[in-house]
Amino acid sequence: MPMRQDCKYFESRSYPNGDTVRKCDLDLAPEAPWRCPDDCPSYTRRMVDVNWSHGTLVTPATPDEPASLGEDDSIAALLDAAEDIVNEAGPRVIADLERESSKRRFLKGRGKGGTPGKPGKKKRRRRG
Repeated sequence: MPMRQDCKYFESRSYPNGDTVRKCDLDLAPEAPWRCPDDCPSYTRRMVDVNWSHGTLVTPATPDEPASLGEDDSIAALLDAAEDIVNEAGPRVIADLERESSKRRFLKGRGKGGTPGKPGKKKRRRRG
């Protein structure tokens, strides 16, 4: 079964360099971008929602299927392994970015001669 572009879980995104991603948002199409499972239990026809106006979905032509598609499970296994690596790295990257941002906020908030987060006061000299 070719990718069902009328399924509410189908997504296509084109990038400025010409690359296009065609996928199932539920990750139920191991042979994407070429095929959906024949009897996908989650297939749901895309419907018009209240106050939403859906235009036509224009996606570039589907790339030619590799000759081994449907016969060789190693392609899907390799893609799953790559996805696991990316999903595992994501939380670590976010934690690193939050830690750096936290340091910057702390250092920015320190005033001269004051406590962290409060700028110091300038002392005036009394004349007299």
